[in-house]
Amino acid sequence: MPELIAPTVRLHAAWREARDEWGPGLHEDGFGLGPSDEVDSPDGFAAWVMLLADESGAKAVEAGRGCTYRWIVEGDRVHGGIALRHGLNDYVLQFGHIGYGIRPSSRRRGLATWALGRILDEARTLDLDRVLIVCEADNLASVKTIEHQGGVFEGVRNTEHGPVRRYSIKI
Repeated sequence: MPELIAPTVRLHAAWREARDEWGPGLHEDGFGLGPSDEVDSPDGFAAWVMLLADESGAKAVEAGRGCTYRWIVEGDRVHGGIALRHGLNDYVLQFGHIGYGIRPSSRRRGLATWALGRILDEARTLDLDRVLIVCEADNLASVKTIEHQGGVFEGVRNTEHGPVRRYSIKI
């Protein structure tokens, strides 16, 4: 049975296995991995997990900023990640309140739809009345996931990364 958990150093090896399956780059949506994050060494990984925890902390939530990160896991296997960005700022307007990614070998199991439903429950606790979700225009799996959870199509916008579909979900 899958569960959403806060990032933890306990799953360092499992997280690296998931990241390695994606291949090189920072495209693991939902993990909050930045270009300068060093996650291969135990100390670097621990520092990164602490940074994610700080962004999810009460002070960040109270200030209307920050981000709640959750990993999608079963036992000791990391299937992916999902992030709920708090507040409304330029970054959220471009990339949405929610971002997620499922490792290739774990796709087509309904994990993204399940995780999106659970993170929407967390969004309710932030008193958001709606969330914005975007996905690449040709990502039909993500389109189905968003629409299954009640996403209402708002249109397509061209970005520096290519065209994206924009959806809102009323909370």
